[in-house]
Amino acid sequence: MQIKLFQAFWGMEGTYSELMKRAAREGYAGIEAPLPPLNLEREFKEQLAAHRLSYIAQIVTSGDHATSFAAQAERAAAFDPVLIVSHSARDFMPFWEQLLFFEGALKVERSIGITVGHETHRSRAMFTPWNTSALLRELPDLSITADFSHWCCVTETMLEEFEEDLRLAIERTVHIHARLGHPEGPQVAHPAAPENKDVLQAFKCWWDAVLAERERSGAAVTTVTPEFGPVGYMPSLPFTRQPVADLREVNNWMAGWIRETYPSS
Repeated sequence: MQIKLFQAFWGMEGTYSELMKRAAREGYAGIEAPLPPLNLEREFKEQLAAHRLSYIAQIVTSGDHATSFAAQAERAAAFDPVLIVSHSARDFMPFWEQLLFFEGALKVERSIGITVGHETHRSRAMFTPWNTSALLRELPDLSITADFSHWCCVTETMLEEFEEDLRLAIERTVHIHARLGHPEGPQVAHPAAPENKDVLQAFKCWWDAVLAERERSGAAVTTVTPEFGPVGYMPSLPFTRQPVADLREVNNWMAGWIRETYPSS
């Protein structure tokens, strides 16, 4: 099975031309980013083609979440993405309402013919291991984007108590967000720091399991996006809000670690 690395645009500055040229130069198979503004759609598509980059589309539902999801997913389909990553529904919605949302989302997914990985993200329906596993048990065709950093933060654990929930999530993962979280936050300052050795090992075990499950199920490719975030996620110095590490270097370090750890990438 091949691992394909995608470069996240979150927190990165520059034009689409500059960002995509850099992603291609740094050896990424594609980029992961929100849908472009309407007036930049043509430029976005042209730059993807010019640099021979694949695209993972990010969408975020709001308001009438079902309608919001359908509109964004259908627009995303016009960019021929390899995958859609969705921040879906909300954590405070009653479970029955979440189920209705995801039932509708699956119908949209089937109609556009593009896989959707609903992200395990704080404030969203999949904000905890137990709520996610409940949704996955009810809806066998539902897939996730695994960003387990959020679950570490929400549960204030390294998920030791959630093995069964984690096992099901791993089985249904179609895309990995490679960011390290910890019990007190969704992002360590730098994954290479020695104080984060145990956290990195824990995430490696989860990612190993995802990749093994993907291979077992016959997947030819698994996509991975190193997705550390800017200040807000990135710790910063008081008063100046200067980041304690360089975001681009952190994400590229994570990409390099993935290439070394999983040589097919």
